[in-house]
Amino acid sequence: MILNLRADEVGSLLFHGNCTTCHFENKTVSAPSVVDFKERYKAAFPEKKEFVKYMSEWVEHPKKETSIMLDAVQKHGLMPELGFDRETLQTIAEYIYETDFTKKHSGHKN
Repeated sequence: MILNLRADEVGSLLFHGNCTTCHFENKTVSAPSVVDFKERYKAAFPEKKEFVKYMSEWVEHPKKETSIMLDAVQKHGLMPELGFDRETLQTIAEYIYETDFTKKHSGHKN
């Protein structure tokens, strides 16, 4: 079986398969919601290229010293290193940048 997935579908699968365990889209529980951290990252890095670069680098090696969300680190603790390669993290960060999580959606396109 051959799967043909568009880049946004790959990003959606990676995001929903890995990130939503801790980061709910619209609700903060054990980590900041996606809506919250995306808003903070886009305020700091409005251009997609810089947003994706910073987010993927930070998630690859999270450090309190380089966090732009120290309040969240103090409240929830530092995100652990997850062992994803940079390309995977860039795909996820691109998906986050391009997706409006304030709208109701399934996360998967039919």
